[in-house]
Amino acid sequence: MNIDTFIKHFAEALETDAGALAAATVFKDLANWDSLAALSVIAMIDEHYGVSVGGTDLEKAQTLQDLWNLVVERRA
Repeated sequence: MNIDTFIKHFAEALETDAGALAAATVFKDLANWDSLAALSVIAMIDEHYGVSVGGTDLEKAQTLQDLWNLVVERRA
C-alpha cells in the first residue's frame, strides 16, 4: 500500500495516464474531473482500500496526496 499504487488506481478510475499524475496533483484541476469522476474515485477507494469516503471528503481534499492521507488515516 503506497501512494504510487494509489495514483495508478486513481488514473484507472478516471481513464487517464498515471504518468501525468503526481502526489501534488490538484485532482479537481484535471480536465476530466466531474461528478462522474468523483463517483468513480469514491468507488475505487472503497474497492481497492476498503475505505468509505464521500463528497465532503473530496471537497476538503485538494491533491492526490490529501486523498491518500485520508485513505491511510481511515485504514488505521
